[in-house]
Amino acid sequence: MAERGPFRYGPAARLQQTDESMSDTTNFGFRGVPLTDKQGLVDEVFHTVARRYDLMNDLMSGGMHRVWKDAAVAWLGVPRRGRPWAVLDLAGGTGDIATRIVERSHGLADVTVADINGSMLAVGRERAEKRELKIRFVEANAESLPFADGSFDACTIAFGIRNVPRIDVALREIFRVLKHGGRFVCLEFSAAAVPMLDRLYDAYSFNVIPAIGQVVTGDREAYQYLVESIRTFPNQEQFADRLRRAGFERVQYRNLSGGIAAMHSGWKL
Repeated sequence: MAERGPFRYGPAARLQQTDESMSDTTNFGFRGVPLTDKQGLVDEVFHTVARRYDLMNDLMSGGMHRVWKDAAVAWLGVPRRGRPWAVLDLAGGTGDIATRIVERSHGLADVTVADINGSMLAVGRERAEKRELKIRFVEANAESLPFADGSFDACTIAFGIRNVPRIDVALREIFRVLKHGGRFVCLEFSAAAVPMLDRLYDAYSFNVIPAIGQVVTGDREAYQYLVESIRTFPNQEQFADRLRRAGFERVQYRNLSGGIAAMHSGWKL
């Protein structure tokens, strides 16, 4: 069952979002931008942070992203024997999730990483080669995936869906490329469900993370965008509804660290 709680909102209130296909504008952090401009702006951020991706996530999560990613891959339940699953890790350029899936399946899973950002993919390929992991890397847009219908047994995305210009379009594409019986697991920053935790996390996010980003990487703006992008992302129930509208069934979510992050799951049945 989905975990429910009294969602609280800090100074940066989350925006009620609708299907982006009905609008020609979208959010880039707290800024409204033309829909056609967002992907280029997001690409610029991730070209900048690609080599410091783990550091970026450490700053954003206080190091907890590693635990959360382990939890998401465990929830996915990739088999360790029998027929190998074909798994698509979307927006997973540096291979963090893909590596975990390969290792958890004892090398059985056939994993494809798809990411629109070439710099992130270059980091992932380099890491996979060093560890001698068989992972396929493909440059692809989440809104128009270059895969046939029903290609994958499972799809994952970690901390990437909020950067897609048209989230609902991407969800429908994920649904399309999954096989019947296939599962989608999404890990994303979300809405704190514990009283006062939202205010503490807002204070940390807006006052500390950009400042640390400036000191450590020399790029305050990239980290400012990433913090803002979390606050404009749908909360747990809103995102679950969007999964259902995309066609997914048996939609559930699990809060992590009091709702600072959440895992969502849906099935193509």
